[in-house]
Amino acid sequence: MKSIIIFCGIMLTVYIAYRIYKYQTLDNGLDQLVRDGAVILDVRTEKEFKMGHISESKNFSLGTIRERYTELDPAKTYITVCSHGLRSVKVETILKEKGFKKVYNGGAWSDLKKKLDLKSSENQINTNN
Repeated sequence: MKSIIIFCGIMLTVYIAYRIYKYQTLDNGLDQLVRDGAVILDVRTEKEFKMGHISESKNFSLGTIRERYTELDPAKTYITVCSHGLRSVKVETILKEKGFKKVYNGGAWSDLKKKLDLKSSENQINTNN
């Protein structure tokens, strides 16, 4: 029983830390990076990617990134996304270890998609006024 309580406490702490990290760092300026030409790397599996993804995103799963990173241009800006934001952090770290300088964690792909859609709608409203 004690180990279950400890495990639940650890999981809660990790979740809270992630949510704080997400709100403080992940959302800052990612939509502008996309408008400036950043490539969105969806690091979920191919099956997950086929179920839904951000248009124009590239699918490089976490399991293949160590072999496939050579297909990427180190001079470009990349935003990594996945289902919850954990795999994207791992890929961000791997790419930075491989010498990529402009890599950002976009967290959950669905959250970034909503943010991009919202900004797109706001821009259309501002253009029409």
